[in-house]
Amino acid sequence: MAIIDKPTDYFNTKLYTGDGSTSRSITGVGFQPDLLWAKSRSYTYYHALWDAVRTNKSALYSNATNAEDTSTGGTLGSLDSDGFTTANVSGGGFININAVTYTSWNWKANGAGSANTDGSISSTVSANTTSGFSIVTVANVGSGNFTFGHGLGVAPSWVLAKSRDGGKWNNYFKSLGAGYTIQLPETGAKIVNNTMWQNTSPTSSVVYSHGGQLDANESYVFYCFAEKTGYSKFSSYIGNGSASDGTFVYTGFKPAWVMIKKTDSAGNFWHIYDNKRSTSGSNVVDDVLYPHRSDAEYSEARLDFVSNGFKIRTTNGDINTSGGNYIFMCFAENPFVSSTGVPATAR
Repeated sequence: MAIIDKPTDYFNTKLYTGDGSTSRSITGVGFQPDLLWAKSRSYTYYHALWDAVRTNKSALYSNATNAEDTSTGGTLGSLDSDGFTTANVSGGGFININAVTYTSWNWKANGAGSANTDGSISSTVSANTTSGFSIVTVANVGSGNFTFGHGLGVAPSWVLAKSRDGGKWNNYFKSLGAGYTIQLPETGAKIVNNTMWQNTSPTSSVVYSHGGQLDANESYVFYCFAEKTGYSKFSSYIGNGSASDGTFVYTGFKPAWVMIKKTDSAGNFWHIYDNKRSTSGSNVVDDVLYPHRSDAEYSEARLDFVSNGFKIRTTNGDINTSGGNYIFMCFAENPFVSSTGVPATAR
């Protein structure tokens, strides 16, 4: 199996500080971000997601059940060859407010996509089979079962689904199984649901899903992720409740981005960590953002990013209750060992 030697060709975090200007270009991503997820670090603005397939460039919010935000404040100017351009809005719009610090998480797919007829309904798919990531849109879905093509050539392990007309985000996660969903912006446990994913795991060509969250003619977007050696891992772990010697989670690479959610009890936050916002020079990653809330960044030593995974350094029940069950989604900074035998190192 091929190893991705340079993960930053497919996922990268870009930090910046807003300057309040209109139509500002943010560069330095290293590729066109076909999926852009942006969040203010120092203020309580929403988590906003844009992608290259939804060509209206309207935001979806991970911490809200809103429909696509087609207002001026919710639109993006463009996705560019090395980053993105904010909307032409006086004051910079909410992702370029003067003196506000931001993070942007960026994934590469394959541009605006093309027609796919693998499923029971036609879809538009932007797929990157090297990195195992595709963006899929389907339109005018009825209120029953359907399948759609995802374009990855292998079965995805994580699928994030959102009605563009409003409603909660549903997550298929391989380690939970297709009889469950877990939702954003909820803090609840996994939900027994044989409908959302038809109690049927994705195949190498299609995902099984169900329409009609709000009405009989909705449109959806799906973000589909398959595991790739040295680049991505979507799995689970069991907490041990120890701060001094917390659970070690093996990924097979040095992490760049981790999202964690407890699945067996209600009231636990979703957590996102990355390798750019914590700059102490040690392995400690202590800056967290909550994808289900608009909160500003919160700092507390909780994880170590090491050469082949992450080590938990907290008793916080959101990520390390003794005996607790957790899912995680992780992308790499470096593979543990590259295809040429070069090992990754901790910081």
